[in-house]
Amino acid sequence: MSAIVLIGSQWGDEGKGKITDFLAEKADCVVRYQGGSNAGHTVEVLDQQFKLHLIPSGILYPNTRCIVGNGVVVDMGELINELERLQSQGIDTKNLRISSRAPLVLPYHKKIDNLEDRATNIGTTKRGIGPTYADKINRTGFRISDLLDSRAYFEPRLEAQVKQKNRIIEEIYGEAGFDYRELLTELQEQVERLRPYIADTSLLIYQALKEGQKVLFEGAQGTLLDIDHGTYPFVTSSHPIAGGACVGAGVGPTCIDRVIGVAKAYTTRVGEGPFPTELHDADGDMLQRRGMEFGTTTGRKRRCGWLDAVILRYAVRLNGLTDLAITKLDVLDEFALVKICTGYKYKGTLINEFPESIEVLEGCEPVYMELPGWQQDITGATEYEQLPPNARRYLDVIYDLTGVKQTLIAVGPKRSQTIVQEQIF
Repeated sequence: MSAIVLIGSQWGDEGKGKITDFLAEKADCVVRYQGGSNAGHTVEVLDQQFKLHLIPSGILYPNTRCIVGNGVVVDMGELINELERLQSQGIDTKNLRISSRAPLVLPYHKKIDNLEDRATNIGTTKRGIGPTYADKINRTGFRISDLLDSRAYFEPRLEAQVKQKNRIIEEIYGEAGFDYRELLTELQEQVERLRPYIADTSLLIYQALKEGQKVLFEGAQGTLLDIDHGTYPFVTSSHPIAGGACVGAGVGPTCIDRVIGVAKAYTTRVGEGPFPTELHDADGDMLQRRGMEFGTTTGRKRRCGWLDAVILRYAVRLNGLTDLAITKLDVLDEFALVKICTGYKYKGTLINEFPESIEVLEGCEPVYMELPGWQQDITGATEYEQLPPNARRYLDVIYDLTGVKQTLIAVGPKRSQTIVQEQIF
């Protein structure tokens, strides 16, 4: 048995799609375990670019089974669009399976998400993710399986929920609500389109593990967006951390062998919230430009800053990281000087661990270690020894600060631009 969890070690957008795609070549099964269409993974293969939101990156390999687990909230319309887009690009989707227990993102969730974000300014993707998870916890939501049950069971519940959501939309926000009959028809058409893909995915994953297959669990977003352990309230509505894989896929913790944390060679975040190493100068502009830092899902410009080792140590602790995958090292190629945040100063006191209080974090100033840059193109490097000495020194410092080996190092966006220090599968 070989089961690996791949998670984001920062605020998301770390390049998990590329790493998942790279590992999926040897995986038998790739499982997405949380989030929804708010996720965005971009994968480049030869001259084609694939943008994935709900479907695991392993779909690009014809012999890899791809599973959308019960922890993922599913917008069936978005999923159908993604399937059709992949098929139009020549990708076979027959190996996709979707959990019948997955919660449904309905049109009223997306509308309420949009309306509520205007008031809170959390900076959501407005894809209905938060309201869907809220209904799940409130036990007023719907699963895919509900649409497969008898109409006598499902339809009265949906009608009651549409009335309740319309009251919120119309009476609080003064906007038009939804027609129950139109929504019901739309959902029934969508579930029929997806019926061949729906399965008991927890059982499928269990059987794969028992047979000794190689299973890769793919998280969306990143550690600092975790609903419990992230920079609350500027977080997502699920558990991107490694522990979320067990709940969101329906497997026990003893099934997991390794946890790989994906981290950019610098730091970015999208939306609101504190960001100690954020840059508002020419260096920040260069990171944004060279890294092409725009959100795959929202298109929003990402905020950029130097690498924050305090965050990485936090990710190591929360996820039990056994390996690191460093991405976008090549983005630093032109810098004469690079920096790594090793700690924070808060009211004159040095802090080495990530603070629990968002108010404290907002008042933290980064303490930097400065290192010479390498100022040469590394995108053609295929082995660690081919990297410039200063690039290797930069990676060594990251290891010293985190205590976690770097198994994979990405020096460009393509599959081939990945240095493998140790085989994963």
